[in-house]
Amino acid sequence: MKKFSSQIIIFSLIALVLISLLGNVFINGQLENSTKDVIQRYFIIKDVVIIVAYVFFTKYALNQIHSRYSDTFAKFKKNNSEITEAKERYDVVAKATSNTIWDWQIESDKLVWNKGIQGVFGYKKSEVGSDSNWWFSRIHPEDSLNMSIKLYSFLDAKTDKWQHEYRFQCADGSFKYVLDRGFLLKDADGKAIRMIGALQDVTKQKEEEQRLKLLETAITQSKDAVMITDTEIVDDYAPKIIFVNTAFLKMTGFSEEEIIGKSISLIFGPKSDILQLDKLKNAVLEYKECVIETICHKKNGEEFWINLSMIPVMTNEGEHSHWISIQRDVTEEKEKIKEREQLIRELTQNNNDLKQFSYITSHNLRAPLSNLTGLLNLVDDIEIENPELKEIIAGFATSTHLLNETINDLVKVVIIKDNPSIKKETILIKEIFENVFNQLSFLISLHKPILKIELDDISILNMNKSYLESIFLNLLTNSIKYKSPDKQLKITITSKTINDKVILYFKDNGIGIDLDRNKHKIFGLYQRFHNHPDSKGLGLYLVKSQVETMGGTIEVSSKVGKGTTFTITFNN
Repeated sequence: MKKFSSQIIIFSLIALVLISLLGNVFINGQLENSTKDVIQRYFIIKDVVIIVAYVFFTKYALNQIHSRYSDTFAKFKKNNSEITEAKERYDVVAKATSNTIWDWQIESDKLVWNKGIQGVFGYKKSEVGSDSNWWFSRIHPEDSLNMSIKLYSFLDAKTDKWQHEYRFQCADGSFKYVLDRGFLLKDADGKAIRMIGALQDVTKQKEEEQRLKLLETAITQSKDAVMITDTEIVDDYAPKIIFVNTAFLKMTGFSEEEIIGKSISLIFGPKSDILQLDKLKNAVLEYKECVIETICHKKNGEEFWINLSMIPVMTNEGEHSHWISIQRDVTEEKEKIKEREQLIRELTQNNNDLKQFSYITSHNLRAPLSNLTGLLNLVDDIEIENPELKEIIAGFATSTHLLNETINDLVKVVIIKDNPSIKKETILIKEIFENVFNQLSFLISLHKPILKIELDDISILNMNKSYLESIFLNLLTNSIKYKSPDKQLKITITSKTINDKVILYFKDNGIGIDLDRNKHKIFGLYQRFHNHPDSKGLGLYLVKSQVETMGGTIEVSSKVGKGTTFTITFNN
């Protein structure tokens, strides 16, 4: 201020000197020398007096002005400095808090955004609009109406502060959750003229809040009992309970007031497994996860089995803060396991009894059956004239022969079912078929079927040669036995390898089987589907038993009058 006053005085002094010099120049040009000297001295004295007086007067006036307004100027300068510093701090805080500042001139609908609109939401400066329409158009459609209603209701109410949470669109089309806080500025008449606010990006907080709500719902609605404890040990080993869900209260019968602040040992009792409780104790003391199963007791004393897991929870700093425990009532499972074990024991015993019965029966029947066969052989040497007696003896011989075959078949079944350690070797399929073909050469020459054999040089590992020959023999015999009387028999036998599996196909065009009626019993023992005199209902049962004994599977497809296909698969 003082510098400014000195400048005014200097400029004024220069102006007066110039005016004085111009006056002297004028006098010199218009007056005589004698008169001119007198007047000139007078004007010089006058000018000097005026200049000196002006200088003192101006100096005095400026000093008065300076003294009157110096405090005002100092305050103005200080305020200006404070405003600058505040703006700098404001920008720093806006960056640190991810806030986007907006300034809305309500009457002119002019909207100004700070750089946060670019840094937080990714907009370029040229993409940012300057009115409220641009703002409102980027609010999520589901939030726009509600936000607009609340904002204008706030303006009508003319309160000072406003806040609302909604989704705001980014430049890439995605949305972020924002918390918008606004402050209203009014004129002297109380009319809202300006509003300044800040958008805070709360997307992460919102997502975390939603995640926590889901977790809370999962815990509270879970059918498994959930318990949370802190690390403070209440009794000998168990930490203090701070939360249990509804399932825990329902499972144990305790109320929340009875269990909060206590420990899980409240549900253990005399029949609880000591070893399991020691395992739990050691895990808690060492802050290790553990799972135990033991008998527990409800509030009313009822026993139940529980599967209990304890999981330590750590803070970001790696310190143990809580335990989460999940308990599941496994009483029903335990009872089922107990029942299953008892059933297995009973079935094993029954199976052993049946095997023993089979051995005893076959052994005890063979002696009298041999005697009967011997007697029949003796009778064959005696000439019998009575026709009725002869017919009776013939029927008796037939029955004895069938009984002998039945006993032999039963012995075969027992041997297959009770022989898991059968001899196994690597077998070439083509060689097995040649052996079977030689055994059936008479039947084949008699019925003259069309044979299509496509057996590659495939070896099957870990097979029993006798079983495989029996399978081939039974299936080929069945094809010949149940051929169609109206057309020439055609039998196709093929094999192929797919990955690590060997697949065999036996196909014929015989009379077929009605699978709609018989599919569930086609491999059953003594199941007959045709009235063939040699049919005993044992062949397919033996085939399936032998295939499964060697780890394979067998499937059948058939149509009446069209034929039958058997598909056998072995793991190689």
